[in-house]
Amino acid sequence: MDQAPLYRRLARQYAEAIEAGTLARGDRFPSVRALMARHSVSLSTALQACRQLESDGWLEARPRSGNFVRLPKRLATQALDEPLPGQALDPAQYVGIHRRVSEFIARGRMSPIKINFSGARCAPEHYPGAALKNAATRALRQHPDLLVSVAPHNGAAAFRSVLARRALANGIRLAPEDILVTLGCIEALNLALRAVTQPGDIVAVESPTFYGLLQVLETLGLRAIEIPTSPQTGISVEACELAFRTQEAIKALVVVPQLQNPLGSIMPDAHMQRLVELCAQHGVPLIEDDTYSALANGDVPRRTLKSWDRAGGVIHCASLHKILAPGLRLGWIAAGRWQARVEMLKYAQSRHNEALPQLAAAEFMASSAYDRHLRRLRANLRGQRERTAEAIAAYFPSGTRMNHPDGGLALWVELPERRSSRLLFDAALAEGILIAPGMMFSNSNRYDHFIRISCGWPYAAEIDAGLRRLGKLVAELSPEHPR
Repeated sequence: MDQAPLYRRLARQYAEAIEAGTLARGDRFPSVRALMARHSVSLSTALQACRQLESDGWLEARPRSGNFVRLPKRLATQALDEPLPGQALDPAQYVGIHRRVSEFIARGRMSPIKINFSGARCAPEHYPGAALKNAATRALRQHPDLLVSVAPHNGAAAFRSVLARRALANGIRLAPEDILVTLGCIEALNLALRAVTQPGDIVAVESPTFYGLLQVLETLGLRAIEIPTSPQTGISVEACELAFRTQEAIKALVVVPQLQNPLGSIMPDAHMQRLVELCAQHGVPLIEDDTYSALANGDVPRRTLKSWDRAGGVIHCASLHKILAPGLRLGWIAAGRWQARVEMLKYAQSRHNEALPQLAAAEFMASSAYDRHLRRLRANLRGQRERTAEAIAAYFPSGTRMNHPDGGLALWVELPERRSSRLLFDAALAEGILIAPGMMFSNSNRYDHFIRISCGWPYAAEIDAGLRRLGKLVAELSPEHPR
């Protein structure tokens, strides 16, 4: 029989709940009064249990707000460094980036994978599959000729109307006619870049950035400048201004302001406003990838770069791929003053999207069920991120660093003593573990000692075992001390 004092047993019970992910970092902890009622304990016992949890690092007391769950210091890791302000801004051709990225992707597809930490996506059970199936069935009943009719060239009116209404919460005022439906966000980015650039032009991008964008740049024959990007506040507005002033004509800037991939950073509103104004001042089209903002913690919708656009200079691209239904491949673009050109490029490139997925998504997104789904998704992801971060802190060698994003699907992890992510990729793949090595996210080698770890699947024993084994593989790599 456990002889520990009652308050210690109570504190241990809640510590285990936090470790299991039942209570996630940032959750409000039950009040002293609630603990007394729930566990039939005295005021003294409840207070001592809270003090014990606070002393062990599981709780944070906030004045006039109560207690909130936090990670204990023993499981915390150091935050990532900020980028160097004087980092050179050299245009790169991106020759070979497509081949490099394709090699990693192909090797992962050809290998028997037991645990996949590489993709920034959620498990299917996190999405409302049954509700979407029922919505699609109703759409077919209401429109019997749907599958044998040509859909509108710019997208189903019902879907574009829902997107326009939803955009109001993000500070964007759009008419349905301002929106063009695309095959995911990748097609939207392709169209945006084709509308404002020609082969050989220079495009400014974040550093690091999503490897899919690097592939798009190379396939379009574009050069790029990598702009220093903070793990906390996103792309450096000061570095953008320097690039606009000192480099040859930059034809576009591509930014993920909310939960940047792979860093997970979120640009403060003041930075976003300054960036929009800066691009307008220099006549640089600003392409916004808004794939992840709905996954940010909290129920208050995030503002977008487009919300500060007054002259049509921001091209807004987004999709439902991460937040609602990967199988629908639904994205959209609001291209401002380039809208007519983008619509013609879309027509030439892929014609219209199928109407059935749009009508199913429109019905679901018009209801309160969509908001409930997003709340559940954010809560599930928060718990999975916290447990993944705890495991990395516990299993990886000392000196490991990572970001602690305020939402999203992944963690950006810095390996200690500049251990190589390429070598780790090889070693992990041999054991059926797939990761995304840092060198996929840049044309330079400055991120070879980073990896991106997905947190999209429910945390289970096999996930924990995979992270434990990955930590051992990191420890077995030879360190490469910085020059």
